[in-house]
Amino acid sequence: MPLTNRRHFIKSSALATVGGFPFIANTKAAPKAIGANDRIRIAVAGLNGRGKSHIGGFLGQKNVEIAYVIDPDQQVLSRTVESLKGRGQKNVKGVTDVRQALEDKDVDALTVAAPNHWHSLMTIWGAQAGKHVYVEKPMSHDVLEGRIAVAAQEKYGVVIQHGTQQRSDASRAGLHEQIKAGKWGRLKISYGYCCKPRGSIGHKNFSDPPAHLDWNLWKGPAVIDKFHGNYVHYNWHWFWATGNGDLNNQGTHELDVARWAIDDDQTHPVRTMAIGGRFQWKDQGETPNTMFGMAEYANGQQVFFNVRNVNYKGYQRQVENQYYFEDGGRIIGRNYYPKGSDKGEKVDFGKGKVTPGGNWGSFIAACRAAKPEMANGNVKDAHYGCVLGHLMNNSYRLGEEVPFNQKAGRFGDNKDATEHFGKLHEIMGKGVAVPEKDNYYTVGPWLDFDPNKESHIGEHAVDANKLLKDQNNSGFKVPELKNV
Repeated sequence: MPLTNRRHFIKSSALATVGGFPFIANTKAAPKAIGANDRIRIAVAGLNGRGKSHIGGFLGQKNVEIAYVIDPDQQVLSRTVESLKGRGQKNVKGVTDVRQALEDKDVDALTVAAPNHWHSLMTIWGAQAGKHVYVEKPMSHDVLEGRIAVAAQEKYGVVIQHGTQQRSDASRAGLHEQIKAGKWGRLKISYGYCCKPRGSIGHKNFSDPPAHLDWNLWKGPAVIDKFHGNYVHYNWHWFWATGNGDLNNQGTHELDVARWAIDDDQTHPVRTMAIGGRFQWKDQGETPNTMFGMAEYANGQQVFFNVRNVNYKGYQRQVENQYYFEDGGRIIGRNYYPKGSDKGEKVDFGKGKVTPGGNWGSFIAACRAAKPEMANGNVKDAHYGCVLGHLMNNSYRLGEEVPFNQKAGRFGDNKDATEHFGKLHEIMGKGVAVPEKDNYYTVGPWLDFDPNKESHIGEHAVDANKLLKDQNNSGFKVPELKNV
């Protein structure tokens, strides 16, 4: 059957116009299976960084065509189009607005590598247009828009796969299957680290955006007053309106793995807090470069997380996960350490259940089958993992300054949290050489959270609930749940 006969047309009655471009609203499209010998036509949104990886990854798959590339920066867009034509993609189209690609009935899938503030809206628009979606981490920029992305997937039945590549790792899946089966006893703490050296971003003055950048399309849903050069094309990560700091940047991978190990019947934590700061760098960035976050689940299990980006002599890079068990045993790296022992025993992770093909091939396989359940890192797992980071960040954003010392953490009788924060503080004091005098931690409050209603309860609920959903610009509003 020709491709054109297998596509669902987006009816003109379902389109509205904003700024001369159509946007998708309340359409209903039923994705169909795509034969192994039929081309899958993909639109790639966001062409710097991960966008290049998307293009390379999908061009490595059989019978996959890059139909559109999308970016508000005309220089980046033109360069990418020319590069793709040189790689045999003669029919690729370059557009600045994702909605132009979503109008095309022959596009099968959208991949999203734009800045974080665009991730959920593009995902939702893609689902409404009947397109399968591969979305970079984090899937959401805030809690509520992540829930709406889940609702969009459930309504339109498209495949949504999250860019958390370890979900495609059979050995990591095997390890978690063994943890949940109780091979080493009951899991107590699932610990993630995002400790990689970064540097200061300095300061950029407010200015007019460059002529080759469509500033309105770049900011899209993000409410930003003025342009400055630190937004494009990477340092937007370190501003709350556009990014989520390293906790939900690189850290999204390790957060997702940490939550993956928690019992399957747990969704969101019931309590979270975070402590940290932006040390050494007297720059324009807003997000912390140092953080210790923790979350407690209803079953008593905990997730700890450590961000440590400030460089120093002897820096120990840690981008990894560790597991601590109730009997005192722990898994660090690929070794299991029994209680009281420093001698590790090699762990056989085995092979767990994943859709084969790696993160790119598994997505294509799920699209061909039109089976959302085949996605490695499905929309719900993406949501639960992202919310975990959002809640830690929200605690930090509501925090207050306290003197920089080992007693700054407010962990109550949680001896494990006190111990692990103590290790971080020692590194910051002795390694980074942050003096106690005239330095401060930002200590966030404990935030209570209702996993079912996905809202805060308790003492800090009013302020914390304000952070569950960002404001959006006109023409780029994430739809309300009832309007998905």
